[in-house]
Amino acid sequence: MDKPLKPELQAAIASYPAAVQQQVLRLRAEILAVAAGSEEVGELLEILKWGELSFVTEQSKSGSTLRVAWNAKQAEYLGLYVNCKTSLVNSYQTLFPGLFVYQKQRALLLPLDSEWPLAELRICIAMALRYHLDKRKR
Repeated sequence: MDKPLKPELQAAIASYPAAVQQQVLRLRAEILAVAAGSEEVGELLEILKWGELSFVTEQSKSGSTLRVAWNAKQAEYLGLYVNCKTSLVNSYQTLFPGLFVYQKQRALLLPLDSEWPLAELRICIAMALRYHLDKRKR
């Protein structure tokens, strides 16, 4: 999906090193593709939260906000952050033990220098974008 970036989002991404920028855009494309593949999720609102690229299911209210961020303290990873009050990271760890690096209840960390397990990553993204829908079904 080739959705144009708002200027403020472009500026935030441009603040990262060039190699990180490419991976941020790659992860953004995966998030948008997963959302586009689910009628229940609908269109995502892309905004900055805490200066970081964020995806909100504002229209459908179907899921938890996803944030994509890089931090120089963990320079080898790109973070896919979720609301720490959800059970998402626990669910990811249960489904995919050892496949990803996890940061407490906050994030799934993706290595910048190697391939990502895309099928499993897409499942994690979908779980976040459908979190409230799936929670209601429990």
